[in-house]
Amino acid sequence: MSAMSDAVKPSFDAGALSAASATISDKEALALAKGRFGIDGMVTRLATEKDDTFRLTSHMGQNYTLKIANSAENPREIAFQIDLLGYIAAADPRLPVPRVVPDRDGKLQTSCRDAAGQIRHVHLLTYLEGVPLSEIVSTARGREKVGEVLAGLRLAMANYSNEADTREIAWDLRHLLKLEPLLNEIADPAQRQLVSAGLDRFASIAGRLEACRRQVLHNDFSKSNIVVNDADERFVTGVIDFGDAVRTAVAVDVSTALLNQLPSQEGGEFFAHGHDLLRGYLRVADLTGEELSLIPHLVMGRVVARALLTIWRGRLFPGNAQYILRNTNQGWYQLQWFMSRPMESVTETFLAAVRK
Repeated sequence: MSAMSDAVKPSFDAGALSAASATISDKEALALAKGRFGIDGMVTRLATEKDDTFRLTSHMGQNYTLKIANSAENPREIAFQIDLLGYIAAADPRLPVPRVVPDRDGKLQTSCRDAAGQIRHVHLLTYLEGVPLSEIVSTARGREKVGEVLAGLRLAMANYSNEADTREIAWDLRHLLKLEPLLNEIADPAQRQLVSAGLDRFASIAGRLEACRRQVLHNDFSKSNIVVNDADERFVTGVIDFGDAVRTAVAVDVSTALLNQLPSQEGGEFFAHGHDLLRGYLRVADLTGEELSLIPHLVMGRVVARALLTIWRGRLFPGNAQYILRNTNQGWYQLQWFMSRPMESVTETFLAAVRK
């Protein structure tokens, strides 16, 4: 951990994003699965940012996802995620979200003390078969299917509420300006200036964002959280990781999905793949004219947030930096694209294709 990282923090509680947590071994995870859920077999660790997550395969060949939260995670917020999954499954059973598997006592959320003495909160989910969208080359049809699912999730969650859904999380763009102290973590002066300019541009639309429609939303529709199968008519066979779910602006949720459709280098229409996703989304759910006008600038805001948070966290946790920073470098081209154009030009470029 750098001395710089010791001093720099966002201007609100970052929770488990900034908290170290001892890793649970495969052996310990398997013992936990057997003792709490009555499932024996084998575990495979899955790459994550801040918790211990395993694919659990029973001797009968049934797969599950065992999630053991970071020791700093608030149990009330984990309970919110579990409750939300149950709500979505009841509201629209067609949506491919995991189901929560109760433990031997019928509890959906349990806890344990790990070998390091930490209290860890645990839950078990059904495993959604397929491959992450990040591992394939998508087609226009596939991207439209992704958009349809995102919109379907929004409609399913439209009336949901929970006492924890208004939590303040770093990945909610409504709080982007509170990340400004993390600018000092960016060592390269040119990159730091670019991110600073992005923050200034975002500040000019922050008031408009606050006036937009809000509800509980997934808020992390990245390619690694979308499970797909080309041979399945639905294409999208799973939506995972509701850890960033929060009550935020509808436009924020859409912009997060579109960020993950941007090109990583120059060539072709910048928003082409995002427009495919948006086409599918608008078949299922509406967006207002104001939301559509804001979305490209919210995409830019998410690029800024990713740079600030990943560089900061990469220094905090050098052992996991490769995973944390896996999408950061491509963001410099993306941010340059935005900042080299006036805001009005970005808006018009985005909306021109929407009108077609």
